[in-house]
Amino acid sequence: MKKSHLFTPGPTPIPPEALLAMAQPIDYHRSEDAVALIKDVLDKLKHVFQTENDVLFLTSSGTGAMDGAVSNLLCRDDKVIVIRSGKFGERWAEICEAYGVKVIPIDIRWGDSVAPEVVESTLSTHPDAKAIFATLCETSTGALHDIESIARITQSTPTLLVVDAVSALGADDLQMDNWGVDVVVSCSQKGLMTPPGLAFAVLNERAWKATERSNLPKYYFDFRKAHQRGLEGSVPYTPAVTLLAALQCALNRICEEGIRNTISRHNRMAIATRSAIKAIGLQLFAASPANTLTSIRLPDGLDGKAYVRMMREKHGITYAGGQGKLSGKIVRIAHLGWMNENDVIVAISAFERGLSEIGYDIRLGAGVTAAQEGFKKSME
Repeated sequence: MKKSHLFTPGPTPIPPEALLAMAQPIDYHRSEDAVALIKDVLDKLKHVFQTENDVLFLTSSGTGAMDGAVSNLLCRDDKVIVIRSGKFGERWAEICEAYGVKVIPIDIRWGDSVAPEVVESTLSTHPDAKAIFATLCETSTGALHDIESIARITQSTPTLLVVDAVSALGADDLQMDNWGVDVVVSCSQKGLMTPPGLAFAVLNERAWKATERSNLPKYYFDFRKAHQRGLEGSVPYTPAVTLLAALQCALNRICEEGIRNTISRHNRMAIATRSAIKAIGLQLFAASPANTLTSIRLPDGLDGKAYVRMMREKHGITYAGGQGKLSGKIVRIAHLGWMNENDVIVAISAFERGLSEIGYDIRLGAGVTAAQEGFKKSME
């Protein structure tokens, strides 16, 4: 009997009560109950974003919120700085260019994290840049960026800091208000333990002022319109009501645990996974790995695409492979959302067994032992 286990950085496993919430009869999205649901979800999201600013939600993938951040903050021919260190940093640049915004790239080797002094130097060269677009966790590589340090740089300038926290929200720390981040975007199917289809955006006062001058075309992703309706417990257009019901259940779990404890749990799982990979004898790909996922550099001669396919088809274990130039070269194991220490042990033990099956010389149990020792140490 094959049992499926999902270890990808989105979608992630969904708590049973969230699944059951979606099986209830659907409600009218303008009803009083729907208004109460929307207001409750938006209020709980503030805890996750660590902000007192209003949260907007959109019926879309996370890319919709990224698109909206560009079209609502900028004007055509504005200049922006984009940190490109993987597929999703590149996506920021592609969205900006699609709207006619001029991109000043900071290109970072995949697997590395941007040095804050490089950001500061680039901004001093281009002080007229309207925004810096960054990622918290570059999901394609597993690398974490030092958003807190970058925010200290932008706070004393008129340049906005816009952060893609699509994969890392709730797993890696992002203190929007305390750090002075101007805009954060995210979505439902990662750390928020809900199916794909909801995107979120939070803007501070500086960012809302920028929306007043923006002249880029926008309709469905009009943040000002979404904000006004959100204050009323509504949305401009038909929302994904069943997903909101599931999200409410998932947020109840996070709020009960507390966002600081949620981040600490992810940190424990990440440290144990990294220790396991090193004990197996493999290398981490990211120089500064995130809590969200662990990216593993595969030995020469090992076909990552074939390995990921074999694990899914034969064992029901779904890892993520590499994207773009990393296709076939890395395997990504997420420890994200509705997961705990036991899930990490399953992910590592299956990873070891799969390597052994394809003929890689490995001492079975080395990774599991390292992970268990890591968990034991974290409890002392």
